[in-house]
Amino acid sequence: MSNPAQTRNDISGILWMLTAGLCFVAVNGSVRWLGTSLPAPEAAFIRFALGLTFLLPVLLPAIRRGLPAAVWRLVAVRGALHTVAVILWFFAMARITVAEVTAIGYLNPILVTIAATLFLGERISWRRGLAIGVALAGAMIVLRPGLRQLEPGHLSQIGASMFFACSYLIAKNLSQKVPAAVVVALLSLTVTIGLAPVAALVWVTPSPSQVLTLGLTALCATAGHYAMTRAFAIAPLTVTQPVTFLQLLWASLLGLLVFSEPVDIWVLVGGGLMIGSICYITWREAGLRGRAAKA
Repeated sequence: MSNPAQTRNDISGILWMLTAGLCFVAVNGSVRWLGTSLPAPEAAFIRFALGLTFLLPVLLPAIRRGLPAAVWRLVAVRGALHTVAVILWFFAMARITVAEVTAIGYLNPILVTIAATLFLGERISWRRGLAIGVALAGAMIVLRPGLRQLEPGHLSQIGASMFFACSYLIAKNLSQKVPAAVVVALLSLTVTIGLAPVAALVWVTPSPSQVLTLGLTALCATAGHYAMTRAFAIAPLTVTQPVTFLQLLWASLLGLLVFSEPVDIWVLVGGGLMIGSICYITWREAGLRGRAAKA
């Protein structure tokens, strides 16, 4: 068996995470380009249905082998939560700036940490609690409630972050029972099934260019998840996590150059606080695991 330390490659991990960030910004940009021309549930359904084709080589063998009933129940619950999150995300992406969607999305790991404490009994030290407080303050700087009117897109993205957090919490449980690639493939299957009836209710015949755009969205999303997985495999989170802040910078540039969206300095400041807090929590947890392993 090879020594994990020998396979660690921080530079490659950073490059893979940079690639993932660019892919995810491309996902945001393609959905932003569609705007409100398609209903959010329909656009989300087409994206996941096309993305599912990339995952069939992983999905079909897993289904043939079979999975325990308990795993299927978790998969179904996660699929339902993720379906709602995806609809809310598509709705928000068409209505607020790319940078705002990206910054508010940084709430996901913070909400996962809070939920793990409430429902899984994980303890929060005062340092981690302080970091969570700073991250939430960053979210308030991004949103600035009371200083400006919050649009439906802002509220939708907050809701999406909450549902995504619940989905990721179940994924953490599932990853201990089935391989990560199978978890991703099953998610695509259940979300596609969950979106189908909702999309049918609001269906508008898409144009070829819209289908092509959503195909690009699916391709970029799949590539982004692959690149992120490769980054996690060869470099620790303490190295790769700070790179995710660049997504906010790229999203701001994309919004400015392609969609003529003004750069909001407060979104950058608030997003910076949030990702800084996430990095601290990641670094702190990595240090605690390292000390526990040596004990």
